[in-house]
Amino acid sequence: MSDVHAKLAELGLILPEAAAPVAAYVPTVEAGGLLHISGQLPFKDGVVMTGRLGEDRDLAYGQEAAQRCGLMLAAQIDKALGGFDRMVRIVKLGVFVNSTPDFTDQPLVANGASELMEQLFGEAGRHARSAVGVTVLPRGAAVEIDAIVAIR
Repeated sequence: MSDVHAKLAELGLILPEAAAPVAAYVPTVEAGGLLHISGQLPFKDGVVMTGRLGEDRDLAYGQEAAQRCGLMLAAQIDKALGGFDRMVRIVKLGVFVNSTPDFTDQPLVANGASELMEQLFGEAGRHARSAVGVTVLPRGAAVEIDAIVAIR
């Protein structure tokens, strides 16, 4: 998985610095051949992407926010493992979308992260997933995503 940085450059994306926890938890836990990654928020230019899908934000904004969460997940993997060589595959993403009760495109929002995982990691980026709507997220974020990653 060492060509992840090259793939990021091809996509015109930059791996951000892994975000520090904002409360009493750790960003990652390695246990039993898995790396559990705490929920990551979408940062753009150092600021959390906020808003509610179906109210003041549209699908394209949500997909970009999900992609930004995916970048932060990759940053957490890189920091926790000292690179991507120990990563085997993305097992599961849990996607939480700040949305109105009538907004039902959470799976399409989640594709912003899912497609990024496949672009970065190929077949090893294909994963199981949940995508749910919620009424509020930390810091007013539009999307939050956690992950389970198989490692060696």
